[in-house]
Amino acid sequence: MTRAGGTLLGVLVFGACAFQLGTASAQDSTFFGDSAGPTVEEYLKESPQAKLIPFDQFKIDGRSVNCGKRPTVLNSDFDSWGGAFPGFVILNTKKINGLSTAVKLYIFSHECGHQFEGPDETKADLFAIRRGVKWGWLDAQGMEDICAFISTLKGDAVHPPGPQRCDTMRKYYNELIESGSGETASAPATQPSSKVKAQALAPQ
Repeated sequence: MTRAGGTLLGVLVFGACAFQLGTASAQDSTFFGDSAGPTVEEYLKESPQAKLIPFDQFKIDGRSVNCGKRPTVLNSDFDSWGGAFPGFVILNTKKINGLSTAVKLYIFSHECGHQFEGPDETKADLFAIRRGVKWGWLDAQGMEDICAFISTLKGDAVHPPGPQRCDTMRKYYNELIESGSGETASAPATQPSSKVKAQALAPQ
């Protein structure tokens, strides 16, 4: 079995960790189709240093946030800023320390976006921007903070280059502000991934 702290690939390049596990619940198949990653219990068994935070008890810089009723796992050994397996979100407490609140919320929301939008990185990015506008934590300065953060990241087979991601998110943010809604604009459809890996914010 591949260790949970192995090479990660995914969401922003937040990290992707392959598990060779057996059957999983329907919840775990949310964005991997017939293939499923580990359950949160299996992940915690592989990463005993990680901490599980119930969905209704998680806060970022004093702000309560959630991904529906999915819990958040805090893992300082995770290879990226954040990640997602179907059914739970992962945040690396060491890597996000020192980032602005808007960037932290973006990372969490991006990973949460995979639960609703599937493995596509652009859709997860736009989910985060849409949620930020709708929930009131994303303003023009926050958008600039997110762009400054993401623009330094390289792309890979899964993630577009950081500057491109910034341009896409900034354009979407402006569209949402101009339309006065964080709910109506839709993300572009792209080809889903079938690999059973943790979705991660960006490549390392």
